[in-house]
Amino acid sequence: MFRKFWKDTRGDYAIATAIAIVPILGGLALAVDYTEISRQRALTLNALDAAGIAAARHYVQGNTETATLAYAKDFFAANMNGLDTSGVKFDLILPTSETGGGVLTLKASQNYKPYFLSAFADLLGATEETLKFEAETKIRLKNTLEVALVLDNSGSMDYKGSGSGKKRIDLLKDASKQLVTTLAGQAAQIKQVDKPVQFSLVPFAASVNVGPQFADASWMDTDGRSPIHHENFDWSTMPSNKKVQLTGGVYYKNGSGWGSEEGQKVTRFTIFNDLKRITGTQTVKTGSEWTCVSYYWWGGCREYGWKDKYENVPTYSGYASWQGCVEVRPYPYNLDDTAPASNNPSTLYVPMFAPDETDQYSGGYASNSYWNDLTTTSSNSGRQKYMPKYFEPAGQGTSASGSGQGPNSSCTTKPITPLTDVTTSAGKTTIENAIDAMAPLGATNVPEGIAWGWKTVSHGAPFTEGRAESEKGNDKVLIVLTDGANTYYTPSSLGYSDAAGNKSTYSAYGYTGKNQPGESYTRMFMGTSASKSDYSNGNYTTAMTEQMNQMCEKAKSAGLIVMTVSLDLSTSKSDEKGQIDALKACSSDSRFRKDANGNAEKLFWNTTGGELESTFKSIADELSNLRIVG
Repeated sequence: MFRKFWKDTRGDYAIATAIAIVPILGGLALAVDYTEISRQRALTLNALDAAGIAAARHYVQGNTETATLAYAKDFFAANMNGLDTSGVKFDLILPTSETGGGVLTLKASQNYKPYFLSAFADLLGATEETLKFEAETKIRLKNTLEVALVLDNSGSMDYKGSGSGKKRIDLLKDASKQLVTTLAGQAAQIKQVDKPVQFSLVPFAASVNVGPQFADASWMDTDGRSPIHHENFDWSTMPSNKKVQLTGGVYYKNGSGWGSEEGQKVTRFTIFNDLKRITGTQTVKTGSEWTCVSYYWWGGCREYGWKDKYENVPTYSGYASWQGCVEVRPYPYNLDDTAPASNNPSTLYVPMFAPDETDQYSGGYASNSYWNDLTTTSSNSGRQKYMPKYFEPAGQGTSASGSGQGPNSSCTTKPITPLTDVTTSAGKTTIENAIDAMAPLGATNVPEGIAWGWKTVSHGAPFTEGRAESEKGNDKVLIVLTDGANTYYTPSSLGYSDAAGNKSTYSAYGYTGKNQPGESYTRMFMGTSASKSDYSNGNYTTAMTEQMNQMCEKAKSAGLIVMTVSLDLSTSKSDEKGQIDALKACSSDSRFRKDANGNAEKLFWNTTGGELESTFKSIADELSNLRIVG
């Protein structure tokens, strides 16, 4: 049949062929262009998805919108297999808030340039404009939370909570664990994000315990260079053959009396190690001597020879080891998150070491006398500062110092638990166990609790588990709870004598009777408007509360969300009302809740023991709103 068609030259075939060739070729052209446009559209969608994911990662690392758009374009072009993308129009839409999560939208539109369509456009009524297509991809940014639980562990937390038959500390444990469980469960909705919800725990009382495992950390003052490290030590009291001298900013043992220890540095850490107690005796060989080794029956020496010589010598054990508490840094570093640096010793953290106070009775006993003064001076301040005593062992029968006692006085809390991923069973168990281990004892130092809560969510040292502050899609949150005003005590208010003129018991601010270099007052008053000459409990509270307020404002300015809770405090008591007002001012504004006037509500709750569980559920709701999964 084809051979007959080919040979037929009649006009009907030619005309029919001429008429048919146009739609045949047009159909082929459309088929080619349709196949190609489908290929390019699929390629564009895949490339845009890849570019969207890359752009989201680029943005959350802290890059600008302009830089992210340029990065997305380059990534898109690299995945288009060499096709010309110069005519592609991009549109990048970022979340309205740089904190929390949100959706990044990347759009691309382009006109398809056909191979054949233009030759048949008029005939088919098609134009190149009709072949314009768009693609869009939406990428949820990382929506993560880093929450520091800054919880009061002072002695009053052992009281029963108002409206409840349980102790405040137990109510707090239950509510805190429920908060962790709620947020951990919600975090399971986002599978693709690493560590979506992390919690740290900062128990505070008179001080904060960072953990004894950090004794050798680079951010600790291991050389004793900080201006507050030796403020309670008078090294001029050491004898001439057993000196402690300053060389190059570090104190060293110097003199024949030190024996093999000569040349070793002296710090609070080494004094802990030097505190020894005699625990018994042991017989040791001390040499040989020429003596009678055989005797006649009547007592005369039959034979002389060399014989080993032995004697009983004491055995020693340690008296105390550093339990992990640190002092407040000197102003202004006590009020911010400045990273510790070896070239600025004031930024380093100094281990707490409570000095042995006078053992003389002078109208009452000193608050912390635990070592023999070993001096005949009648001066109580001299007896306290007499340093040779720390290098002489305590007598046999002396027990080791207990937790929070002796040189660890006022160190009563459990160590900090750094940020931990509670979406894993192991991580959740770690935080819950740490919460259960909390025990109430001691005074109340909220500003120091806030300071270390901030440090646990910070990306910089001492604790580096927090995400970089420049990352988008991440909220850093402090939840601060206390059941009382800030407290720092004079010895007399606790029934003790202050014969040495310390003006306070020893705690995280040291003795308030110690003036800072170049100043005529204690570091507690530095940077505050509190009276510089009023050494009373009330003025200490005023100074600490002012420091707390300053720290809260700095934390909020740094992007942290601060939630505060006052537990069983009454507005009818002036000191408690002052703390309520301070905690409310400390808190951040809610991003979601409004008052009757349309203003953002404060993230502050004044609650009772009986209402604490409900309060923490409200906190969970607020935190949930920060990371709603869309």
